[in-house]
Amino acid sequence: MLSILRSLVQEVNSARDLQEALDIIVSRVQKAMGTEVCSVYLLDPASNRYILMATEGLYRKAVGQVSLAYSEGLVGLVGSREEPINLEDAPSHPRYRYFPETGEERFRSFLGVPIIHHRRVLGVLVVQQRESSRCFDEGEEAFLVTVSAQLAGVIAHSEATGAISGLSLTGEEAHDVSFNGVPGAPGVAIGSGVVVYPSADLDVVPEKPTDDIDQELALFGASVKAVREDIERVAKRLASQLRPEEQALFDVYLRMLGDDAMPGEVANKIREGIWAQGALKQVVQQYIRHFEMMDDHYLQERAVDIRDLGRRLLSHLQEGEQKHLNYPERTVLVSEELTPAMLGEVPKGQLIGLVSVKGSSNSHVAILARAMGVPTVMGLVDIPVNQLDGKELIVDGFEGQIFASPSSDLRSYYQAICDEEDELIRGLEVLKDKPCETTDHHRVSLLVNTGLMTDVVRSLSHGAEGIGLYRTEVPFMIKDRFPSEQEQREYYREQLEAFAPSPVTMRTLDIGGDKALTYFPIKEENPFLGWRGIRVTLDHPEIFLVQVRAMLKASEGLNNLQIMLPMISNISEVEESLHLIYRVYHEVREEGYDIHMPKVGVMIEIPAAVYQIRELADRVDFLSVGSNDLTQYLLAVDRNNPRVAQLYHSYHPAVLQALVRIAQDAHSVGKPVGICGELAGDPGGALLLMAMGYDSLSMNAASLPKVKSVIRSVSREWAVQLLEDVLLLDSPHVIKSCVDLALRNAGFGRYLRPGKSAATAVSEAAVS
Repeated sequence: MLSILRSLVQEVNSARDLQEALDIIVSRVQKAMGTEVCSVYLLDPASNRYILMATEGLYRKAVGQVSLAYSEGLVGLVGSREEPINLEDAPSHPRYRYFPETGEERFRSFLGVPIIHHRRVLGVLVVQQRESSRCFDEGEEAFLVTVSAQLAGVIAHSEATGAISGLSLTGEEAHDVSFNGVPGAPGVAIGSGVVVYPSADLDVVPEKPTDDIDQELALFGASVKAVREDIERVAKRLASQLRPEEQALFDVYLRMLGDDAMPGEVANKIREGIWAQGALKQVVQQYIRHFEMMDDHYLQERAVDIRDLGRRLLSHLQEGEQKHLNYPERTVLVSEELTPAMLGEVPKGQLIGLVSVKGSSNSHVAILARAMGVPTVMGLVDIPVNQLDGKELIVDGFEGQIFASPSSDLRSYYQAICDEEDELIRGLEVLKDKPCETTDHHRVSLLVNTGLMTDVVRSLSHGAEGIGLYRTEVPFMIKDRFPSEQEQREYYREQLEAFAPSPVTMRTLDIGGDKALTYFPIKEENPFLGWRGIRVTLDHPEIFLVQVRAMLKASEGLNNLQIMLPMISNISEVEESLHLIYRVYHEVREEGYDIHMPKVGVMIEIPAAVYQIRELADRVDFLSVGSNDLTQYLLAVDRNNPRVAQLYHSYHPAVLQALVRIAQDAHSVGKPVGICGELAGDPGGALLLMAMGYDSLSMNAASLPKVKSVIRSVSREWAVQLLEDVLLLDSPHVIKSCVDLALRNAGFGRYLRPGKSAATAVSEAAVS
C-alpha cells in the first residue's frame, strides 16, 4: 500500500489543475481498493455546499451537478463529524440521501472519510460497493484516511489556484481569495503582484503560452547543446578516474539528450504553443512519474537523473531568456523565497509590499522590510505563487494575510486603513520630543530595535531615546564572509554616533535558529533547540573576541555602548562571556584606546533563565527580555510556522506570569530590566509591561509614536488595575479582547487593528 500511496501522491502533485488531480485520485483509489465506486465531494466556500467534483463508478453526468447542504446526507455527516463513517447498508441509515442522477442506488456499502487541511474541512472522499455483505475492513479504512491526509494539501493548493484565477468550484466568479501566513512587517499595501522565480526550480515554472514558437525552439535547442557540451566536458575530464560502469552513466545522460528522446518531446510541446520552460517542466515531470511508478529499483533511480537533467536544461534556458522584469508603479514582490538582492532590483519608490512563501519574521528580508517600512507577509502555506503574477494583491502585514482578486468593497476597506495609518502617524509627530510619562508621572524609556542605518534614521525621527537592541548579525548577513574587525567597527560606530550620548545596546552575534549565514551553515534537525546565540560564539571565541574588540574600539570618545548576551541558559555562560569581555577590554586599553568598561547585560529568552533572575542579576548590570523567543519556548510553538501560528500568543497567561516574575525578581536585587520584542511595540502590551514595572520598552520605530501616545494618556494606577484584572483570566484571546476593550474605552480604538476579519467587515458594510 505504501508504494501505491507514494506513486499516487507523486502523480497528483504533478497534475496541471484541480480537476485533473481529482480525476487521478478517484481512478487510482478505486483501482487500489478494488471497489466499484470512488468519488470526491468538495466543500464550496462560497455556497457552503458539498459538490460532487469527480467520480469513478457513478454516472459522469452528475459531476458538478449534484450538491448537498453542509450537513445533508452521509457526505454531510462525515464532514460535520470530521471522522470516517463505514456502513454495510448505507440506504438504511437515517441520514442517507438519494440522488437519482448519480445511479448510486445500486451500491450499498459506504465508506466516507473527511479531507481536512489545517483544521478546515475541504471535502469528503467516498468509496462504495454493490454487495451489502461487504464491509470495508479496518485496513481499507486506514488506507483511505491516509490517502485523504496526504492529498489534503495538494487539493488545497489546486483549489487555491483556481480561486486566484477568479473561479469558484462551481465555475462562478471568485473574489477576495485569502491566504494566511505570518506577519513580516506591519502595514497594508495594495498593488500588482510581480513574481520572481528561483533559478532552476522546475516545480515553480508557470504554465504560459508563447507567440514566438521559433524563438522558444531556438532557446531550447541552445540549452540542449550547452548541457550536452557540459556533460561531455566533465566526462572527458574524469575519464581517467572512473571505472567503465561509472563512465557509462555519462553515456546515459547523453542518450537522454538525443533528438529522438526527451528533447524531441519538449520540442513537440513547444510547437503546440507552450513556452520552452513550461514545455520542459511538463515532459520532465511526465518522465519522473513514469520512472517512479516502476517496480524495478534501478529504473526508479533514473527519475533522479531525469530531474537533474531537467534542472540543468532549465538553468541554461533561464540564462538564455535574458528576461528583465517590468515593475509597475505599485509593485508587490512575490517569491518562493525572497532575498535582499531581489528587493534591490525594484526601482526606488515602486516597492510597496512583499510576499514570501518561505522565511520568517526574523529573516534578513523581514528585517529589511521593517526598516524600509514595506508591509510584508511571510511563511504562506499552499499558495500557488505562479498564479499571482500580474494579479491585484492586498498585503495585510498586521494580520499576516494576503488577498488576491479583491472586490471593490474589500479594496475600499483596506484603502481606508492605509489612509488612517498615514493620518495617524502624521498626527503623532508632535510627540517626538516629549517624554514618555504617564499622567501620574511614571517615566518609561522608549528605545528601538535596529539592524541597519535606515532603522536609525526612522528611529531618530520618531523620538527614540536610544537603542534597546542592535542586531549585530545584520552586518554578518549582508557579507559573503565574516566581516573583519575594521568593517564591524565601522558599522558599530555609525549606530553609536547616531544616538550618542543615549545608550546603544549591542547584542553579540545571534545566529542559528532561523538566522543563517551562507558561509557558516548550521544544519540541525531542531535548530531552535540547537547551536545558536551565545552557544555558537563561546564555541568560537575567535568570532566573539573580534566582535567585542570592534565594539569597544567603536565606542571610544562616546562611551554609550552596552553589550548584551543572547540565549543565556546558565550562569557559567555569563561568567565565561564576562571573562572574555574583560580580557578584550584590558587589551584594547593597553593598545592606547581611551574607553570605559561598558555595561553588560543578558537576554532572558529561555525558560531556564526565568528561574535564575537573581543569580544572573548578581553578575551583570541589566537584564532584557526577548519576548518573542521566550513566548515560543514557553508555549513550545515555532512562531514562524504557519501550521501552528494560531497557538503562538504573547498574551498567553503563562507568558504574562513569567514576565511579571522577571520584573519582580530583577527589581528585588536592584537591577533594571527592559524588554525587546513584538509585545513592547503593541500599545496594549506596552501598558501591561509598564504596569509590571519594566524600565524600558524597545520596539520597531514605526510602533513608537502609538505606544508613547497611549502611555502619556493614562495613569500607571489605571494600567496596574488593568494588569490585575487580566492576570485573573485564563485565555489569551479573552485577555487580548479585555485589553483591546480597555483601550477602546480610553479613546484609543483607532490604534487597534480591526477585531473582525476583513471579509466579515466588508459583508457587514454591504448589508448595512
